[in-house]
Amino acid sequence: MIDVHTHCMLAEHWGCEWEQNWRPVYGRAWSDVLPADFDAAMRGVRSAFVFGIRATAAGVATANEHVARFCADTTTDTVGFMALDPTDPDVLEQLADGVARGLRGIKLYPVLARFDPRDRAHDPFYRAAEEAGLVLLWHMGATPSPHGDLAVSDPLGVDVVAQRHPGLTQIIAHLGHPWQRETMIVLRKNARVFSDVSATWARPLDGFLSLVRAQEWGVTDKLLFGSDYPLWTPDEAAKGLRALTAIQIPGLEGVRKETVEELLDGDPRALLGVS
Repeated sequence: MIDVHTHCMLAEHWGCEWEQNWRPVYGRAWSDVLPADFDAAMRGVRSAFVFGIRATAAGVATANEHVARFCADTTTDTVGFMALDPTDPDVLEQLADGVARGLRGIKLYPVLARFDPRDRAHDPFYRAAEEAGLVLLWHMGATPSPHGDLAVSDPLGVDVVAQRHPGLTQIIAHLGHPWQRETMIVLRKNARVFSDVSATWARPLDGFLSLVRAQEWGVTDKLLFGSDYPLWTPDEAAKGLRALTAIQIPGLEGVRKETVEELLDGDPRALLGVS
């Protein structure tokens, strides 16, 4: 199992955002992600992509140094991603620092950072990421935060980036929920765009429809497993995905067992350029 969506954040990285805007929705305080707990949760995972969040407008920031140190302190094989905000004046310096620390990708969070992925002002940033061989992993879709701007969180924005930067490897997180259908058509037309399925099973009807749509659009080979740890463990995510195969709607093909098992058994690292 390769888990492409895990977090290594501490409460201090959230600023006031978790307590004010997320805790009322999730119903719990943030639990710091510590290497020992991470390793225990990742038993059975061959490799995990690890990152935090940076959204300057919301006061959220996970430093490159923290991600690199966290990866060094785990026994799990990890692929560290920097968390960047393209609106930061020094974002290219932060990118270079992350590369120097051995980080292999970038987590982007436009809905909280309040930037439009389609804005041509970010093209130098995208070019620098592609030249460095980095993977962009986008949080696309919903947020519980009133601060967030849903207008910049539609996965169709990734299509615009892919048109201008077709060699850039990109991952749409969470199948772009609640715009999963839009995600499917973005995957189909762009060779270097993929999507992880983290958290999709947590809303079973949406999860069911998402995977059936992926089958109908012929893009199941572009789906990646992600747990969204620490919100859920890889075991919980795998169990939730397998449960979707039991849902039956008359007149529709359900989620094929092989769709889920290929997600859980696949190793996309070489395809993504991070092997």
